[in-house]
Amino acid sequence: MPEKRPFERLPADVSPINYSLCLKPDLLDFTFEGKLEAAAQVRQATNQIVMNCADIDIITASYVPEGDEEIHATGFNYQNEDEKVTLSFPSTLQPGTGTLKIDFVGELNDKMKGFYRSKYTTPSGEVRYAAVTQFEATDARRAFPCWDEPAIKATFDISLVVPKDRVALSNMNVIDRKPYPDDENVVEVKFARTPVMSTYLVAFVVGEYDFVETRSKDGVCVRVYTPVGKAEQGKFALEVAAKTLPFYKDYFNVPYPLPKIDLIAIADFAAGAMENWGLVTYRETALLIDSKNSCSSSRQWVALVVGHELAHQWFGNLVTMEWWTHLWLNEGFASWIEYLCVDHCFPEYDIWTQFVSADYTRAQELDALDNSHPIEVSVGHPSEVDEIFDAISYSKGASVIRMLHDYIGDTDFKKGMNMYLTKFQQKNAATEDLWECLEGASGKPIAAVMNTWTKQMGFPLIYVEAEQVENDRLLKLSQRKFCASGPYVGEDCPQWMVPITISTSEDPNNAKLKILMDKPEMNVVLKNVKPDQWVKLNLGTVGFYRTQYSSAMLESLLPGIRDLSLPPVDRLGLQNDLFSLARAGIISTVEVLKVMEAFVNEPNYTVWSDLSCNLGILSTLLSHTDFYEEIQEFVKDVFSPIGERLGWDPKPGEGHLDALLRGLVLGKLGKAGHKATLEEARRRFKDHVEGKQILSADLRSPVYLTVLKHGDGTTLDIMIKLHKQADMQEEKNRIERVLGATLSPELIQKVLTFALSEEVRPQDTVSVIGGVAGGSKHGRKAAWKFIKDNWEELYNRYQGGFLISRLIKLSVEGFAVDKMAGEVKAFFESHPAPSAERTIQQCCENILLNAAWLKRDAESIHQYLLQRKASPPTV
Repeated sequence: MPEKRPFERLPADVSPINYSLCLKPDLLDFTFEGKLEAAAQVRQATNQIVMNCADIDIITASYVPEGDEEIHATGFNYQNEDEKVTLSFPSTLQPGTGTLKIDFVGELNDKMKGFYRSKYTTPSGEVRYAAVTQFEATDARRAFPCWDEPAIKATFDISLVVPKDRVALSNMNVIDRKPYPDDENVVEVKFARTPVMSTYLVAFVVGEYDFVETRSKDGVCVRVYTPVGKAEQGKFALEVAAKTLPFYKDYFNVPYPLPKIDLIAIADFAAGAMENWGLVTYRETALLIDSKNSCSSSRQWVALVVGHELAHQWFGNLVTMEWWTHLWLNEGFASWIEYLCVDHCFPEYDIWTQFVSADYTRAQELDALDNSHPIEVSVGHPSEVDEIFDAISYSKGASVIRMLHDYIGDTDFKKGMNMYLTKFQQKNAATEDLWECLEGASGKPIAAVMNTWTKQMGFPLIYVEAEQVENDRLLKLSQRKFCASGPYVGEDCPQWMVPITISTSEDPNNAKLKILMDKPEMNVVLKNVKPDQWVKLNLGTVGFYRTQYSSAMLESLLPGIRDLSLPPVDRLGLQNDLFSLARAGIISTVEVLKVMEAFVNEPNYTVWSDLSCNLGILSTLLSHTDFYEEIQEFVKDVFSPIGERLGWDPKPGEGHLDALLRGLVLGKLGKAGHKATLEEARRRFKDHVEGKQILSADLRSPVYLTVLKHGDGTTLDIMIKLHKQADMQEEKNRIERVLGATLSPELIQKVLTFALSEEVRPQDTVSVIGGVAGGSKHGRKAAWKFIKDNWEELYNRYQGGFLISRLIKLSVEGFAVDKMAGEVKAFFESHPAPSAERTIQQCCENILLNAAWLKRDAESIHQYLLQRKASPPTV
C-alpha cells in the first residue's frame, strides 16, 4: 500500500455538548447560510479551537465563556488538506463551559456528499432542486463547522429556514413553524432536540414530497416520503418498516429511541441508503415499489435495505463505533441482521440461501487475493475511510457474524447483544467490547476465536480425507490459508480458530458433530457411519472457509447433487468451492464443468444463481479465446432443461423464487443465443413496444437483454426511447444495466456517450459503463478506452467516493492478458485516485490471475467441450 498520509485526530481540549444550528439553503443559486451556537466545554486552557470544516467560509466566530465577556476570534486558519480550521483567540479560553458562535456560508454542491443539491422533475415537467445531506463518513464538515468524529457525540437543535411550500425534515419531529421576519414566502422550521449522537448521522432534507404513514405496534410514527404523485409506491417499504421496528425491539430488547422515523427517496444518491437517525435516506430504487412495474428482485432489495438501515438505528446510531477502524462492526452486523429481519417478514424468500451467493461467496472471492485486507483496518485520513466501504467490511463482516451467531446459538447471542446495547447506549464502543459481552453471555472464547477472523486477512482452506475403520469414519483435517493464486507458499502460514460442523447422508440437515479446529491439523472420529454414507463439512455453508475433499470423498458427495439429497445451500457451497479451487489452479476446470452438468434436476433459484455467476465468469474468461461459442453451447445445454420446465408464464401457485428463477434462466438462455428463447423474446418485445401486451416486470430484464444482444441499431433506439418514457427509476435502471449487451462497435460508442448524458443520473453512469465492459470482448476494450478518455470528468463527478472504485472494478476486471495489468497500473500512477487505490491493486491482481488461469486450462476446457459435442452426455 502507498504510505499513509500524516493524520491527527482533533485535539481534546475543547468539545461540544450541544449544537444549536440554523441553516438557510438557497435552492436557486445553490448556496446556504448557517448560524451555529455550540455549547462547549473547555477542558484545558487554550487560545485556539480546532474543528473540522471543508468548503465552508466562516464570516465571524466568537466564544462566550459562561457569565463572561464575548471573545472574538482574530484568525481562521484553514488546513484544506486535512479539512480542518483553527480559530485563534486574542486571549486564553479558561476551563469551563461557554458558547461558540460561528456565522458561515457554504455551497450546495453536486457531488452527492455533504449538504448537496439533488435534481428532480416536477409532475408538470419542470426541473427543480432539493437540498439533501449525506455525511457518512466525513462530510458533516461540509454543512457546518463541527467536531466531525464518531466518538465526539453531542445533542443537536436544528432549524431550517425554507420556502413555505417545501417539505423540511430532520432527525427529529417538528416542534415549531414560524414566519421568517424578512420574507413572507419563507418559514423557520424548528426540530426537537436529538439524543446524544455522532455528527455523521445528522440529516436534513428540503424539497417537495408526498408521504404515506402508519404507526408501528410500539407506537412509533413511521412515514415513507416519495416524489410528488408517487405516494402509493411507498406502501411496500412502509409495511416492511412497520414490521421491522418491533422485530428489532424484541430482538435487542431495547425500544426504538426516537418518537418518529422517516424513510425518504432521494433522486441523486451515491450509496444505496444511509441510516441517519430518524431520517433514513434512500436511492429511489431502494425504497419505491410499484405493484405493476416492480420486479420480484426489487421488492427483495427494498426489504433488505430497509432491514439494514433500521438495524443501524440501534447498532451504529444508539451505540456507535469509536473510530472508523470499527466500521465493519456497524456494517457487517447490519448486513447480517437485515437477512434475519427479511426472513422474519418474508419466509417465502428463502433469504438465507441467497445470503450465501450474495455475500458469503463474494467476500471469499475478494478475500483470497493478496491485496485483500483484514476486517479491522486502522484508518486515518478521510480518503482512507472511503476505501473501507467494501465487500470485506460488509460481506465478510456479515459472514463472520453469521458464523459467530451459529457458534454461540441464538439465545446467548441475543443476551450478549442486549448487554452490549444497554451498556454502551449513547456512547461509543470498539470490536473488543462486543466480544466481551458475547463471551459473558455464552461462556465461549469469543475474542480468541474472532480475532483470527477480523485481525488477519484471508480465510482457511480445509483439506479433508477419510478412512473407514470398522463402523466409524476417521477424518484427517488440515488447514492452510486459501489463496487465489494456488496453494499457500511461504513460512508461517496464518492459522484460524474454525468452528467446524460435519454432517452425513443419514441426516443431511443436522450436524453429527461440531468441533472448534484450533490447530493446523486434527483427527476426528465419526462414530457409526456406514461405508456407503457420505460425509460433508460445513453444514449450511456457514463457516467462512473452503473445503477440499479427497477424490474419494468428493465422488461420494456428487450423487447428492443429482438426487438433491444434499440440502440446497450445501449443493451451492460444494459447487462454489470446486469452482474457486479450479480458478486457483488446485484442481482442473474440466472437473468443475463435469460437476456443473450434475445440476440438471436442480430446482433451487439460489443454487442456479450461483452456478450462473460462475459460468458467467468462465464465459468472460473464454471470450479471450476462439472457442467462445463452444462455452455458449455448454451454457445452453445446462440451462435448457430447466428453461423448458419453467416456460415463459407463471403457473398457478408459484411464488417469489419461481419468478426470480424464470428471469435468471431465460436471460441466460437468451444471452447465449438459444434459438427458441430468442424468437419468443423478440415476439414478446414487439408486443410490449406496440402496447399490445406489456411485459411483466420480472420478464423485462431477460427480454431486453436478449433482444439487444442479438439486435441492431433500431433495437437500441427503441430501448433508449423506452428509457426516456419510463416514469420509474427502477425501469430506467433496468434498461441502463442491459444497454451494454449490444455488440457492434458503433452502437457500443453510442451507449458509452449516452452514459454521460443528461438522461442518466450521475450515480447510474457507473452501471451503464460497467454493463458495456461486461457485455462483450469489444465492449471491454471500448469501456476502458472511454474511461481513460473521459477520466477528468468521471473523477470530478465522483470525487473519490466509492462509486469511483466501483467504476474501475466493473470496467477492468474482465481482462485476462498480463500486459493489461501493467497498463491499468500505469494509467492510475499518472491519474491517481486515492480512495480507489486498493481496488486498483485488486483489479491488477485479478487480471494476472485470469491470464494464468487461461494459460493453464484453456486447452483442456476446449478439448472437453469438443469431445462433449462429439458424444453428448446422457442425462
